[in-house]
Amino acid sequence: MASRRERVARHLLFRSHMATKTTCMSSQGSDDEQRKRENIRSLTMSGNVGFENLPDELVNRSIQQGFCFNILKSTLTDTLFNTNFEDYESSHFCPNVKLKAQTYELQESNVRLKLTIVNTVGFGDQINKEESYQPIADYIDAQFEIKHSLFTYHDSRIRLCLYFISPTGHSLKTLDLLTMKNLDSKVNIIPVIAKADTVSKTELHKFKIKFMSELVSNGVQIYQFPTDDDTIAKVNAAMNGQMPFAVVGSMDEVKVGNKMVKARQYPWGVVQVENENHCDFVKLREMFICTNMEDLHYELYRRCKLEEMGFTDVGPENKPVSLQETYEAKRHEFHGERQRKEEEMKQMFVQPVKEKEAILKEAERELQAKFEHLKRLHQEERMKLEEQRRLLEEEIIAFSKKKATSEIFHSQSFLATGSNLSKDKDQVPEHRRSSSQKCALILLFLFITSIFGERPQLLIFMEKYFQSE
Repeated sequence: MASRRERVARHLLFRSHMATKTTCMSSQGSDDEQRKRENIRSLTMSGNVGFENLPDELVNRSIQQGFCFNILKSTLTDTLFNTNFEDYESSHFCPNVKLKAQTYELQESNVRLKLTIVNTVGFGDQINKEESYQPIADYIDAQFEIKHSLFTYHDSRIRLCLYFISPTGHSLKTLDLLTMKNLDSKVNIIPVIAKADTVSKTELHKFKIKFMSELVSNGVQIYQFPTDDDTIAKVNAAMNGQMPFAVVGSMDEVKVGNKMVKARQYPWGVVQVENENHCDFVKLREMFICTNMEDLHYELYRRCKLEEMGFTDVGPENKPVSLQETYEAKRHEFHGERQRKEEEMKQMFVQPVKEKEAILKEAERELQAKFEHLKRLHQEERMKLEEQRRLLEEEIIAFSKKKATSEIFHSQSFLATGSNLSKDKDQVPEHRRSSSQKCALILLFLFITSIFGERPQLLIFMEKYFQSE
């Protein structure tokens, strides 16, 4: 219990950037150099003031709040946590994969752990297993995207996936490879060989080697226990070489010798769950519950998201960079990208406007030219009409004058001829009357020709008339 409290305290102090004994030992040289550069004096306190209790305060506060741990599998959890969880058997005739989550609150001594177990109901039971992994991936993503209230915060994000493999001795199923490939970037996967008591140790060793080679050849990334902490680096490195763990689970107690142990009893012997010569159950429990539970967070998901956004631990020349430097570089890059996008959008807007303006100006020029042409035609037509009107008016005036003159002349001639004829009616001889008629006819001919001009028919008529006379 004391070692666990120390690990929790060390983790909390690391996250709060406080100087503990471990961090001071790892960075003592750099701190001394920094103090020399900044001219910082090291003083020895003459008495206790109380800030040495800060680690205990953080540990006590964490114990009061409790811890959260979520596992994406229900099998074997009874044995791992030494608790009988209420888990009802599910049907194997589901049309698709469903996820059933159950949350339990466990307490060991004065430490409370809120454990959520998510069971994949119907996984691998369908005829078409191509999309069997999709509900699992969607559930994990949904938990990461949920917006929580910081005052009543309960972490429901999946931190560990125990992926159980049947010990067939042959190659992995396509469904297993496809599922692990789609989940390895979202959650920490620990592959576990279930029912390890059904195969011999030689077959189990060969199956482990073949299993790991297939994972490497297919690019599947499984969880590796961290080796950056010197206190547990050696143990974790050794355990990484023994993965996947072959386990046997059982809550039944069998008497072996003088003590009761959890085991499976067969007619030919007993398989002890907590015996490392029989299975790897103890190694699995020690590795992820006692030693590395604090590391099994959603760091993988966070790192993948940061890498997608361009935040990496190393720079272009494989030199370590700080988050602030990466942020400034991304900010500068984003600012340049924004200016480029703005310029592109401006050009995209200006270019159509220019093209439209050119089209409108061309249309305006065409309309103006057409207007000038029509205006010119109108002026010419108007001038022609004015000229024709002037000529017509002149002809009308000339005709009116000729008409008036002819009427006057005709009336005078007619009156004179009529009076002479009435006076000399009985006295004038016949030939004199004929001469008077001829004179009147000649005057009429002159009058007609003055109005209508010389007509051939009229000339022919007058010629024939005089010849007949």
